[in-house]
Amino acid sequence: MDKLPIVYIRGYGGPTSGINSVVEDPFYGFNSGSTHIRVAGDGAPAFYQFEGPLIRLISDEGYQVHVHGSQQAVLDDTSTDLAKAPSVWIYRFYDQAATTFATQPPENLVERLRRLGHQRITCDGFDIESAARGLYDLIVKIIERTSGSADPPNKVNLVAHSMGGLIARCMIQKVCQTKDYRPATELVSKFFTYGTPHGGIRSVGGIAQWVEETFGPAGSKIFAPEMMQGYLDPDKEFGQHCDKGWDPQVIDPAVFPVQDIFCLIGTDPADYGWAPRTAMGPQTDGLVHMDNAYVRGAHRAYVHRSHSGPYGEVNSEEAYQNLRRFLFGRWAVSAALVDAVLEQDPRFSWQLDMRLSIRGLSVVMSEQLTEHWCPIMLTALDGQRDPLAQPGGVPLAGTFLLDPRDHGQEFQLPGADGRMRYTLTLRLFKVPVAGTVFDFSNTTEQVPYWQDWLIVDVDPDANADKLRAYAAWGSLVPGGDLNPDPISQQLPPEEHGQDLSFTADGSSLKALMPLPSAAAQQGILGGQAKICIRATSR
Repeated sequence: MDKLPIVYIRGYGGPTSGINSVVEDPFYGFNSGSTHIRVAGDGAPAFYQFEGPLIRLISDEGYQVHVHGSQQAVLDDTSTDLAKAPSVWIYRFYDQAATTFATQPPENLVERLRRLGHQRITCDGFDIESAARGLYDLIVKIIERTSGSADPPNKVNLVAHSMGGLIARCMIQKVCQTKDYRPATELVSKFFTYGTPHGGIRSVGGIAQWVEETFGPAGSKIFAPEMMQGYLDPDKEFGQHCDKGWDPQVIDPAVFPVQDIFCLIGTDPADYGWAPRTAMGPQTDGLVHMDNAYVRGAHRAYVHRSHSGPYGEVNSEEAYQNLRRFLFGRWAVSAALVDAVLEQDPRFSWQLDMRLSIRGLSVVMSEQLTEHWCPIMLTALDGQRDPLAQPGGVPLAGTFLLDPRDHGQEFQLPGADGRMRYTLTLRLFKVPVAGTVFDFSNTTEQVPYWQDWLIVDVDPDANADKLRAYAAWGSLVPGGDLNPDPISQQLPPEEHGQDLSFTADGSSLKALMPLPSAAAQQGILGGQAKICIRATSR
């Protein structure tokens, strides 16, 4: 995959006092790493050193950072060749709203206290639409300076945290749809968001929405769902309420394709500040509700990380590995549950835990767990469609396959001959429901109704037209995940290994993997359920 320029857009800085702290960081937080990780069943903290996404892009992918006193000065200096190597750029949209770059006028104690108090509740100088227009101008300049003279113009990849994703969307959906501006599809190749409130921010009891919409302290009005159409729709003005039925989580495919968007969703509210996590409740990353953290139809991953802080999303290995594969992966691969049947009994709720792991990585790529408040629901909630009736099945997980020709260091496990191994762990729970409350009186905590793990080996000979893979259920090959031999060759004689047979299905390749025979005979998921693996060349 082409290594295009990356533009990073940070999240909400708060009032002016917070903005003044933000602008002190040359890279707006994209350089931040971490030393903590949650491990084991109880989520105990352990030491794990992650250098940060900026340093890892430099060391893993050969990116360069051009600052030398001023990023803008580097862009303006045409004597510097910026097309030789891929580059990372930081959109410093908050600089114009900071007061630390201006000489403070003489003031007495009362005036100083008044100014400091004002700076703690307002963010004078920041406007989301102005920030979006500034982002457009920066991208156009970067493309101009990083495109080779004999090559077609570059595009950029946008990487954004929290509010930064809304600034990017304002540019994509409103600014770029305005006369005399180029469409976003000519400027942006891929768009990755960490914990962006694509559906706004809502709290338990609606307190946050009311405060945002009514008062909008420190510019927080942009997070009120009722106000978002004003800066995401070219036919609206900010301040106007949204139309009835308008959905902030929808992006028109003609404006920007959802297959080029990835949304990372945090599931750890406990490690965020006590005040916001108390107001927002569970099923959040401490600030943004999981159901509001994605664009509909976009790729997504769930990681047990909080909105920010020592256990934050941006400064995590989990997020970086998803970012890297989304930007540079040659194949997009997804897994879905198809042909499943479950008894429709209002006394029970069927829930599925999922965990996606890659051999050689010390972190989990994506996990939806009951204990994290985000299992995959297989039972329809009141007023909702049956999840099992979805076209294409129930989405389980997705990732992107790095090309071994470009990332050879990732494929050096002795004996593996370059094969990559992916493991999809599934745990099915049947939870009794008493009225509207889950009833655990006749259940054993954390003991599933059924569990197994699908091990998939991907051959390095894969190319744009063909994909070679082998698969087996882990219950049939105890310890097989530690054996580098092709997984289908490790099955006992009575079982038949399955070399996944991919067939063309539109623009994708598709393969079906049935449940193990013992599970099918017991009628698990109806006895005919399969995992549908779909791969699309990028």
